[in-house]
Amino acid sequence: MTHIVKVKLKNFKKFKEYEIPLDPSRSILIGDNEAGKSTILTAIELVLSGSRSKVESYSIESLLNADEVSSFLGGDKNIEDLPIMHIELFLNDTGNPDLNGATNSDNENADGLQLICEPNEELTSEIQQVLEAEGDNFPFEFYITKFTTFNGEAYSGYRKFLKYLSIDSTQINSEYANSQYVRAMYEATVEQPQRYQLKNEYRQQKNTFKAEHLEDINRELEEYDFSIRSGSKFNLETDLTLTEGGIPIEHRGKGKQCFIKTAFALREREPEKTVDVLLLEEPENHLSHTSMCKLINQVEKAHGNQIIIATHSSLITSRLDLRKSILLNSNATAPALLSDLSTDTNKFFIKAPNHNILELVLSEKVILVEGDAEYILMETLYKRVKGHFPSEDGVHIISVGGTSFKRYMELSKLLNIKTAVIRDNDRDYQKNCADNYANYLADCISVFGDEDNERYTFEVCMYQDNIDTCNDLFRGGRIRLEPQQYMIDNKTTSAFRLLEEKADELVVPAYIEGAIRWISE
Repeated sequence: MTHIVKVKLKNFKKFKEYEIPLDPSRSILIGDNEAGKSTILTAIELVLSGSRSKVESYSIESLLNADEVSSFLGGDKNIEDLPIMHIELFLNDTGNPDLNGATNSDNENADGLQLICEPNEELTSEIQQVLEAEGDNFPFEFYITKFTTFNGEAYSGYRKFLKYLSIDSTQINSEYANSQYVRAMYEATVEQPQRYQLKNEYRQQKNTFKAEHLEDINRELEEYDFSIRSGSKFNLETDLTLTEGGIPIEHRGKGKQCFIKTAFALREREPEKTVDVLLLEEPENHLSHTSMCKLINQVEKAHGNQIIIATHSSLITSRLDLRKSILLNSNATAPALLSDLSTDTNKFFIKAPNHNILELVLSEKVILVEGDAEYILMETLYKRVKGHFPSEDGVHIISVGGTSFKRYMELSKLLNIKTAVIRDNDRDYQKNCADNYANYLADCISVFGDEDNERYTFEVCMYQDNIDTCNDLFRGGRIRLEPQQYMIDNKTTSAFRLLEEKADELVVPAYIEGAIRWISE
């Protein structure tokens, strides 16, 4: 089946130069806000559509990279320096000579499709007049859109080399989105000659209805007639809808609409009627946990489709194979591929989907702690050291459990995320805090633990550095244990009381202070 191997963008929206490799089966785009996930899906959809009207509906002004436009207007404004927008989809070897050629930015023979928006050469004199006028007047209106294969052959929406479908769950209840979805599925299911035949027959049925059922009424209206709408806006394809159990999808809830649309697109069918590429924008929107699990199962059982997903869901990311994820960071010039993760780490996140992977991969700096007590108190301890909360330094705190440190450290190392690991020494600092992580350390990763083996756990360190405070809270009354032992046996309860009653008095253990100062540098 035909699929996209990679996407290359030039001067498209936020991307000046960007290249994204894609997996033949599925690629999961994850990233912070404004990282470009939706932009990449839009780029793919525009090229596959072959539709100039779709490009025009966005407007060249909104698609052309704003920094390049500003740079041009701030320079000499030579017509030959006008920026060009270029989107390329490199495909697998399809065996179709119409797709194959070296008309691409790699200058190598490959199968592919591309969209180019550039100044219209036939209007050079008019463009020059605009550029010579006073003010910052950019000639957006003089750009033209071209769709060509890598063989240099033009194509349009009437001649599509790949069948694709785009489902945007953020627009799931839009009437336009619903009609576009139904139309796309109809085109993917019914061959063009049959569509024309059905369209003609539908129009004839309208004429028949008018003649048979409106004739008597119209006879009494003299020069006026009731008629049935026809034309491009009122035909079979615009009147079609999709139903489940006799209920049109537009009458379903948002979550059910999302599920029905995706499941219907992924159902097994004859090879020539299969959707080649499915673009899913935040499929988790409006779905319950159970429905999302069902949707993931549908994606997992997809019959040869290439699925490209933009998501914020850790469940989708982990269940659909973390190594097929592509991290887009708003500050990065290239995507980070998670395909280099070890098999063990990948299996870990699949088996433990509740671990919030995205908390780590979308963070600028991270403090990893191993227990609830440390997590409860870490913000307060950070503020005691720095005078403000960790979020002001771009630091995120994650509780991962001691046995999971290495998995998260592997991710941090791959993505170059500054990470401080804070853990107990468990009575052997050298073994548990130093040697244990020797192969996982990097310039961006450090492990912090108390070097005194007698201070073997967080509660012991907190007690010994805050003896009077802890004695005041955890001695007497109904408490029969010694304060230190009570804190060890009641970790969460003790942490909450320290937070609620003594937050402004706490002394921060030296190893935790060291981690805080290192991560905030």
